[in-house]
Amino acid sequence: MEDRNVRRRITDVVMDVVMPYLHDPKDRDAVSLVCKRWYELDALTRKHVTIALCYTTTPDRLRQRFQHLESLKLKGKPRAAMFNLIPEDWGGYVTPWVREIADSFHRLTCLHFRRMIVRDSDLELLAETRGRVLQVLKLDKCSGFSTDGLFHIGHSCRNLRTLFLEESSIKEKDGNWLHELAENNTVLETLNFYMTDLIKVKIEDLEHIAKNCRSLSSVKTSDCEILDLVGFFRNAAVLEEFCGGFFNEQSERYSVVTLPQKLCRLGLTYMGKKEMPIVFPFATLLKKLDLLYALLDTEDHCTLIQRCPNLEILETRNVIGDRGLEVLARSCKRLRRLRIERGADEPDMEHEEGVVSQRGLMALAQGCLEIEYVAVYVSDITNACLEYIGTYSKNLCDFRLVLLDREVTITDLPLDNGVRALLRGCQKLRRFALYLRRGGLTDLGLSYIGQYSQNVRWMLLGYVGESDAGLLAFSKGCPSLQKLEMRGCCFSERALADAVMQLTSLRYLWVQGYRGSATGLDLLAMARPFWNIELIPPRRVDVPDQQGVEHPAHILAYYSLAGPRTDFPDSVIPVDPASLLTS
Repeated sequence: MEDRNVRRRITDVVMDVVMPYLHDPKDRDAVSLVCKRWYELDALTRKHVTIALCYTTTPDRLRQRFQHLESLKLKGKPRAAMFNLIPEDWGGYVTPWVREIADSFHRLTCLHFRRMIVRDSDLELLAETRGRVLQVLKLDKCSGFSTDGLFHIGHSCRNLRTLFLEESSIKEKDGNWLHELAENNTVLETLNFYMTDLIKVKIEDLEHIAKNCRSLSSVKTSDCEILDLVGFFRNAAVLEEFCGGFFNEQSERYSVVTLPQKLCRLGLTYMGKKEMPIVFPFATLLKKLDLLYALLDTEDHCTLIQRCPNLEILETRNVIGDRGLEVLARSCKRLRRLRIERGADEPDMEHEEGVVSQRGLMALAQGCLEIEYVAVYVSDITNACLEYIGTYSKNLCDFRLVLLDREVTITDLPLDNGVRALLRGCQKLRRFALYLRRGGLTDLGLSYIGQYSQNVRWMLLGYVGESDAGLLAFSKGCPSLQKLEMRGCCFSERALADAVMQLTSLRYLWVQGYRGSATGLDLLAMARPFWNIELIPPRRVDVPDQQGVEHPAHILAYYSLAGPRTDFPDSVIPVDPASLLTS
């Protein structure tokens, strides 16, 4: 007995030393389940927590478990909100979390809110209570606040090193928020208000920030004339990343623009062929290039990319074409991340060079062996192409493919064998999205996804499978799958419920477009403790300059220690198993 106690004490001493060096959440979760002492050690030493859905727990529970947090990332609306598929008033309010942070989390220096509703009063409270210590504030695709709230942040958060507002919907009243930031901050390293409607900012304030914040390394702005930024670029001596701006003058006038010498991550909005030479002098230094909002054709992409041999990250539209991908494969051997978004469906985009197909992806797989992330919209795809990716892209961790509907005929469907080869070959894959069309993947192909996705934790499937049998075969696999999103599938409510019960690691399910029943009783098969089920009925969504769009019904289900939420809008119906049984 005494020897056992000695060994236990020695083990505890070792864990006291080791625990602060465990940073992977999965490792910490596993350790905390061993015994009460290790659970307590984890609670005392964990520095960062990510909550993937704000309704899975409560601020009070977080405080009780992790009192010494230094960093918190909190997500609100489902990911589908980024594609306007979720009602704006769905929920995801930061107010209860901000109140708890203000009262209890005295060591918190980093806050990241994503797809959440933030009020000016929330920002004011943060500024008042955490202004002296807050170093990182990210309002990522958030809404509900104005420049009045940002004014409080700029005035009080004088140790802020990162202010991130990208793609947030912000009501602009004036540009005083940036002036306050410029007047009160000398340590800012990252400033990002890219893809927002903040246009009342003064260039003088940007110049002031560049002059006073000697560690300023990343700035992403909203629309502002590049010629007006000459003074800013001159003062931002250590700037490594810039995105934003626009070109609205004659191209020869931009010869006076000199970009900072250390710039290695760049995205110039609305840059055309005539403005490209501004990039050429330091193209060999570029590691990241964002061309999503550039006005370049396929030939321009080829011209620019071949000058960037050290490129690691490229974001662009499918106008890059197969020829652009072939140039990328030959020129950029260090490429790790590639994102190709869908371009505008305009007549001049119908030229054969303005599309991405198996030809370009096969070249990419053979030429860029270090690739880790691929997200691409394709006009055509084959099994052989997916087999190439499985053969050559051994470092691939995240693969997302959307098959566009612009072509009437696809060369090689279904993609069952190609998907199997890709999943078997890419053993490091953790995130996987496959959005096809009817006939793109049979039930057999769906079973392959289940069988060979051993390590995949997040998955999006669109228009796959033929029947409930395919979904049930799929659900017998995927042992690591935690989040599953599906659209446009043919599965019944009962099959969805049965699949949820078979996916042993599943924590979150979102489905839009399925075979619904009149009563919803079949959903009861997935009912269990701590499992919330919500429905969004079919609805008509107004689209500017177009006729309304019909959105099919949604199912959202997730584990929650907090129980059913209480802030449902009229557009969301909570599923109560007891009420379904009695109705």
